[in-house]
Amino acid sequence: MARFEKAEDRIFTKQVCMRCNARNPQRTNECRKCGYGNLRPKARETRSA
Repeated sequence: MARFEKAEDRIFTKQVCMRCNARNPQRTNECRKCGYGNLRPKARETRSA
């Protein structure tokens, strides 16, 4: 599959809340929905078992 750098940056440069799974901007320190401070970067590769 072709890789489009601009599209990948737009899709994957986000933070995901570990409590409510909300998508947040990259530079935020707490969740926009629940205020939780534990955020992880959005995964770039699919997880396999």
